[in-house]
Amino acid sequence: MSTTRTTMRSEQLYKEAKRFLVGGVDSPVRAMKPFPFFTTKGLGARIYDADGNDYIDYCLAYGPLILGHAYPEVVQAVKQQMEKGSVYGTPTELETEFAKKIVSAVPSAEIVRFVNTGTEATMGAIRLARGVTRKNKIIKFEGCFHGAHDCVLVKAGSGATTHSIPNSLGIPEDTTKNTLLAPFNNEQEIERLIKKEDDIACIILEPVIGNLGCIMPEDGYLKFLRDITEENDILLIFDEVITGFRLALGGAQEYYGVMPDITTLGKILGGGLPIGAITAGKRIMENLAPLGGVYQAGTFNGNPLSLTAGYTALLELESGKVHKKVNRLGDRMRKGLEAISEDLGLETKTCGVASMFQMYFTDTRVTDYKTALLADKDLFLRFQQELLKKGVFLPPSQYECNFISYAHGEEEIDCTLNAAEDVLRSLKTAGPSRPS
Repeated sequence: MSTTRTTMRSEQLYKEAKRFLVGGVDSPVRAMKPFPFFTTKGLGARIYDADGNDYIDYCLAYGPLILGHAYPEVVQAVKQQMEKGSVYGTPTELETEFAKKIVSAVPSAEIVRFVNTGTEATMGAIRLARGVTRKNKIIKFEGCFHGAHDCVLVKAGSGATTHSIPNSLGIPEDTTKNTLLAPFNNEQEIERLIKKEDDIACIILEPVIGNLGCIMPEDGYLKFLRDITEENDILLIFDEVITGFRLALGGAQEYYGVMPDITTLGKILGGGLPIGAITAGKRIMENLAPLGGVYQAGTFNGNPLSLTAGYTALLELESGKVHKKVNRLGDRMRKGLEAISEDLGLETKTCGVASMFQMYFTDTRVTDYKTALLADKDLFLRFQQELLKKGVFLPPSQYECNFISYAHGEEEIDCTLNAAEDVLRSLKTAGPSRPS
């Protein structure tokens, strides 16, 4: 890890980028003050910038890289496929073989439709749920982010919360009038909404909210949602774009033992390349075109490059060695951060599961959108920025999740915890944060 850190080249690149890219970035979550570092490569557990600095990476492209950067087997497989072509516009055997892998791993899966992003997956899943039920309304949870499409960009997490844009201009009220909001982990509010409304097609949620930091479901909450949706002819959609293949090979539904009607997948599924998928039982999935009346299509659906990378990654995950290691390191990271805060007398809450973690600067237990917003986001950003100076990269938002990859080891965890202790001690000495 570099000991001397300059940022002149990244600053120059940022000034140039602002001339040609909106805000100098292609996604709001990449914006950092005073400017982001510009990456030249990622290798293993580290990411390298244009100034020659390296960082232990816990962003990991916001979740896809459970194997780490440039995993050799994935790189080689993609190279071989690229020599055969990148996209055909016709079916391939690999689509079927990869779908078999998903059906074998994901408990609720019987049939798969590959798409290109998590956003496309959730958009298609909601359309499918409405088409199957012939109902219009959906329930989503405050702080859950299901992509940047219109009907779910209401009190969304991730960058929408970070940048104080819980909604978006350009979305007509008529588009969101059928989107009902509920607080996470609140059974009474779900019961009230279902009793009040008679046109609810589905409930969609992140089983673990990874776009609001990392918020866990209370014991029995997912089972409650499963029971109440079955009782009221409402479809349950698990958005497992983040949790899929991360909490376990079969995702959150395997980890918690709760089966949704429809599952959306992405991130890890692509092995580092763009991908998404919708999966459910045969009865539901056969409502998609060309068999049914719910239309979904895409030029790059099931493209061989993404499928090759994802198939290769899943082969690595099937052995069990990856989850065993990353989950152990995740436990160590969370316990280490908790111990440091306790020793220093700091009011923080460290949340997470498996290889996911986040530290909230608050004395309140974080269980939903409102309690997450009580955390001191300015203090978190100081924490993040000071860690960056020490060669540790966390996503620049209190409302994003941090991830651990198979490429991380005890050395990286040791370095991170030592750096975190130094930074937290200095923040305590400096005093409370001031509003930005």
